[in-house]
Amino acid sequence: MKPRRWAHAALLSLGVILLLGLGALALRRPSNSREWIADHARIPTSELQGERVHIEGIRDFRYVTAGSVHQDYYDATFTLSKIASLWFVLSIFHEENFRGPAHSMLSFGFADGSYVAISVEARKEVGESYSIYQGLLKRYELIYVIGDERDLVRTRSVFRPDDVYVYPVRTSKAKIRELFVDMLRSANSLHEKPQFYNTAFHNCTTVLRDHVNAVAPGRMPHSWKVLLPGYSDELLESLGLLDSDLTVEQARQRY
Repeated sequence: MKPRRWAHAALLSLGVILLLGLGALALRRPSNSREWIADHARIPTSELQGERVHIEGIRDFRYVTAGSVHQDYYDATFTLSKIASLWFVLSIFHEENFRGPAHSMLSFGFADGSYVAISVEARKEVGESYSIYQGLLKRYELIYVIGDERDLVRTRSVFRPDDVYVYPVRTSKAKIRELFVDMLRSANSLHEKPQFYNTAFHNCTTVLRDHVNAVAPGRMPHSWKVLLPGYSDELLESLGLLDSDLTVEQARQRY
């Protein structure tokens, strides 16, 4: 075969393979019926009853060592008028060579000293590990993990060698309440309408941004610091959302 014909045939074959791959990707549908890892086995539910919200399936895993965990969940009822604070939790992945790759979540504080953390994550199946690249290809479903801080924050700060920051957020209690309810409703919706996670467009931080903008339109603009959430604390500081007069460098030391 002449070189030009060989190159043409190779390009044609590559195009066919690419089209078949795109077709298979387009046909893939999100599902709740897979064999999930223990961390993601249960989707939480909540029921709003006036000033009170009852949440079932609050995760409270206790890690004795890195390889030993006591798996538990509990149900609890919270009074919305008792919401007192909002915290932005940022966990920087230690295995990466720069600050960008990270995980972010929110923790809601109540007047009685209790906290409820909500973490938007790539829902993994047994045998899967997280991959930034596979997250672009409908590899993972989306899950809202509602958990105790002793689980969601402590896991990352103690049993993983990640740098974890817990920043106070400057906003009104009314907006914190709206944000909390909006996230609970989205978590509920995944029972009937599962969604795919996407590294670029539907990840831990972009979903938080969308929730913030749902209750305060335009409050968080599109930014590369959302796509690289390790720098999202810089974005919050520039928007006046960190409840501190410290610089970002000083806040990272303090929080």
